[in-house]
Amino acid sequence: MAERTFKIWRGNNDGGEFVEYKIDVGPGWVVLDCVHRIQQQHATDLACRWNCKAGKCGSCSMEINGKPRLGCMTRMNSFGPEEVITIQPLKAFPVIKDLVTDVKWNYEQNKRIPPLKPKARGADGHHRMMQEDVDRVQEFRKCIECFLCQDTCHVLRDHEKHDKFVGPRFMVRLASLEMHPLDTEDRVDKMRKEFGSGWCNITRCCTEVCPEHIGITDNAIIPMKERVVDRTYDPIAWFFRKVFGKK
Repeated sequence: MAERTFKIWRGNNDGGEFVEYKIDVGPGWVVLDCVHRIQQQHATDLACRWNCKAGKCGSCSMEINGKPRLGCMTRMNSFGPEEVITIQPLKAFPVIKDLVTDVKWNYEQNKRIPPLKPKARGADGHHRMMQEDVDRVQEFRKCIECFLCQDTCHVLRDHEKHDKFVGPRFMVRLASLEMHPLDTEDRVDKMRKEFGSGWCNITRCCTEVCPEHIGITDNAIIPMKERVVDRTYDPIAWFFRKVFGKK
């Protein structure tokens, strides 16, 4: 066991401050273990959201030394022995209490996205898909909705354009639908006009913090932005729309 120092943000959406705690940390501990020990020994009223402690529920999202991370997947041995560990709530969303933020805005965005609209089955009553098309969207299903990508996105985090951009997580959701081999719904115009695809300037910060290692930028956002550009700015596509009424 070794004594470590933590600074944890305490307060609510009206304000708060960092409070310092010192605890003994054992080998193999993760940051969430330390938060639980602080709750036990020093602050029984410290609010922290968590569930599985296995990196699969996405509940324990927080900012650790300024970087959005999962508390249960951030090992203490990744920090220097004298390093102070600063823990605060996700910056992109309103604080409820201490480390717990109100992320309901994300679920409201999901409701806005037109759902899967599958094409008709074949004459034999079956759907058929190419395996490569299935593989393309499988990656997006790994998302655990920890919203770390939403938190690190500067459009939401720094510029607070929640009314303009749905964020990386829901660009992934749009990609999973648009690339689905059975889907017939057209969401391209909505991506530009309602979901704000143009706000992303491809910094790849969302990809860097994803605990499931989803290629958010390269495999989801860029292909969706390309579809918007092809539809909106391609002169040949514009000509065909004007002459033949085709999208």
